[in-house]
Formats: sequence, structure tokens, C-alpha cells
Amino acid sequence: MRSKAMIVGIGRTEYSRRSGRTTLAMGAAAARAALADAGLDPARVDGVATYAIGDSSPGPAVAHAAGIDGLHFNLELLGGGNFATSVVTHAAMAIEAGMCDAVVCFRSLNGRSGYRYGRADGRGDGGGAAMQVGGERQFAAPHGYVTPPQWLALWARQHMHRYGTTCEDFGQIAVTQRAHAAANAHAVQRKPITLDDYQSGRWINEPFRVFDCALEVDGAVAVVLTTEERARDLRQKPIAILGHAEFTGHGGSMDQWPDYTTMYSVEAGPRLWARAGVSPQDMDIACMYDCFTYTVMVTLEEFGICERGQVGRYFAEGRASYGGDVVVNPHGGLLSEGYIHGLNHTFEAVLQLRGQAGARQVADARLALVTAGAGPFGGGMVLAGGL
Repeated sequence: MRSKAMIVGIGRTEYSRRSGRTTLAMGAAAARAALADAGLDPARVDGVATYAIGDSSPGPAVAHAAGIDGLHFNLELLGGGNFATSVVTHAAMAIEAGMCDAVVCFRSLNGRSGYRYGRADGRGDGGGAAMQVGGERQFAAPHGYVTPPQWLALWARQHMHRYGTTCEDFGQIAVTQRAHAAANAHAVQRKPITLDDYQSGRWINEPFRVFDCALEVDGAVAVVLTTEERARDLRQKPIAILGHAEFTGHGGSMDQWPDYTTMYSVEAGPRLWARAGVSPQDMDIACMYDCFTYTVMVTLEEFGICERGQVGRYFAEGRASYGGDVVVNPHGGLLSEGYIHGLNHTFEAVLQLRGQAGARQVADARLALVTAGAGPFGGGMVLAGGL
């Protein structure tokens, strides 16, 4: 399943609580940075791919602002972090199919100062507008069940009931990822926390405390892909995509999913390893989508890295950190670096596989798992360096 398209460039803006910039400006800046990183002239790029829910800017507008004109491929997916790996692999498939020669994938959002989940009008200041929802959510809204932390908190409770999972188990994930972020100058939150700090955090939706939840920020990330032939002549060591798998069940409904102790990964995990030709135990790095600590827990179980009900102990014993079995989210993840809807996970995996991660570099890193999404929808891909 190894793709013939390669990742050749990465770029990003600063992550902050108030960017003072438009999503168009940030998206274009990240795209230009990724092209400069690759050493690729914008005039040689003919594809753009993005995904969004809430605020963003159209792909063609960002491409034009980055100096790219004349698109042969334009992909705009409607969704959040569940498409963070799909946007990359769909771009790779377009290159393989001959639709285009090079693609910039990006995600740009003012996720803290602009559009925010759970606010009446989606704005950071609330605006005083009435909350309006449609579809099946209209039946849950009168009960106050309308935002992601409420949905996944319900799921987490089922895992606690079935496997004896504790809040301390979730806390081990948050503490470990914050320790990793301490070495990441780009992370918005770098101050280490203890398990006591975690337990003192304010409640969001039980069993989630504030440290269980992704860190809303403003910023943009871009990734550049091109053909394997062209990649040989560019500035950076190309990174290969060994395999990808995704799954959406029960219409993507958080309510209709039958077993809240499982996620999309129960289907996507086994398919990914079969396609990639490697095993979970081969991974040096695991960039796990962490909108909540619970997402990390279940996807680690279902991608085969840890046994069910043992993730808290796995983190407590140091097996998810440097010197352990695999380094989970060496950048601090969405919990501490910032919530750029998961595309920053691909950025980190590529940086690590190039050997360019500085103080947080995972020694001799050659294989990385990158996942995206939570609940009923998401995907994963395996990236390889040094091929």
C-alpha cells in the first residue's frame, strides 16, 4: 500500500490564544513556509486540499495568496480532526492518479479567538446569540448535550464502568504529554503538571477536567506532497506513507454508536496494519489524536499498542515516553501544544522522522503512527523515514 507520493515539506504559524490575523493570512503563511521548507517553487504546485468545521478559508484563496495558481486538484472536506490524516492521503491518491503533481494540504483556524465550540454564535465572545442546532442534535440540545466534551465524557464513563478505568488513568496521559511539551518551544502550554495538579483542575464535564481537554488555539499548519521522482531533487528527506485506513460508522452519530468503549479505530486499526505491512510494536512514535485524554486511551488500545484497560498503567510506567515502548505525542499533542485539528500531528511526525525535532527528538525514529478523529469517525496512517 506504500504511496508513490511523498511528504516533502511542512510549515506552520505561531500557535496563540489571539492571533490577530485572518485564517486566510495564516493559511497562506503556513503554505509558503511549507513550500520554502521543501524548496519547491509555488508555480510548480497544482493542487490544494483542506478540511474545516467552523472558521477557515477556501483552499483556492489560500493557494492564490501563497503564489499558487491554476489548480488541477481542489479538495475541501467538511469536518474537523477526523479528516486530519485523510486530507493528506487523499492528496497522495490524487498525485498517484495523475490528477496533479504537487499538493499543499493545510488547516487554518482561529480556534480560540474566533469560532469556538459551545458558544451561541461560535464566536470567542459568545455574542449573546441564541444557540441553534439541527439534525439529531436538536433532540439532545434541550438536555444540554451539545458539545464534544459532553459527548465523549459519556463515552468515557462507560469505559470506567467496564474496565475499572479511573480519573488518575486519564491524568497519567495529560501529565505525560505536558512533560513532552516542556521541550517544545512551539507549545502554548509548557509548564509541567503533576497528578495532583491534574486532579485539582476544574471540572468541564465529568469525568473530564480541564487538563483532559484539547487546548483551543489560533494557528495554521501546512504539508506539501509531490511525486516520488520530484521528491528526490528537493531540499528535505522525503517521508513515505506506508498505509492508511479510515472508518465511519452509524452515520457518524455520537448517539447511535453501539459501544462507547470502542471507537472508529476498532475497524480502522486492523486494516491499517494489514495495509502498511508493519505492526504496532514497530512504531517509534505514536501521534495520537487527543481532543480528549479518553481518545488517546481507546485508540491506543484499538491500534494495538496497549491492552484494553491498561493504558493508565502503560503511561504511569513510562512506556509511552522516551526510553519506553513508543513515544506518544512527543510535541505535547493537542492537549498541550495546541488544537490545530490534528494536522500538527503530521507536522510532528515528519519532523521526528527527519531527525529535526531538537531537544524532543526520538532517537533513531523511522516509523510513526498518526491518527485522526474520535468516536464514530477517523483514520490513521503510518509514515516512514529513511527509505
